[in-house]
Amino acid sequence: MTKEQAVKLGEDFGIIVGEVDKEIRDFLGLERTKGVVIFEVIGGKPGALAGIKPRALIKGINSVEVTTLEDFGLALQDALPTENFSVATYEPSDPNNQGITGGINFHFVRVEKS
Repeated sequence: MTKEQAVKLGEDFGIIVGEVDKEIRDFLGLERTKGVVIFEVIGGKPGALAGIKPRALIKGINSVEVTTLEDFGLALQDALPTENFSVATYEPSDPNNQGITGGINFHFVRVEKS
C-alpha cells in the first residue's frame, strides 16, 4: 500500500487525510509528529455519516493501530469489505473554545454494498 493509494482509499471512504508533520503537530498542539490527520470530511460518504470530524487524528481502525498513511490504508482496505467497523479518532482540544479538551472518540461505520 503506497501513501497515494491510502489517500485515494480515504477519499473513497469520505475523508481527506495526510500524515502529521511538524507544521500540523504545532498547529494542533500535538506532542509527536506521528499519525494520520483528517483535513476534510466529504458529505454523504461513510466517513461523514459515521460522524468523523476534520482535525481529528485516526488512532485505529477495527482495533488496528494507525500511525502512518500505509497503516491507515491497509487497515481501511481490510475493514471496508466487512461493511461494519469502528474508527477510533483523537480530537485535539480547540484553542478557540476554552474549556473544551481533546479526547478519544469511536465512530461506528456501516458501508452499504453496491
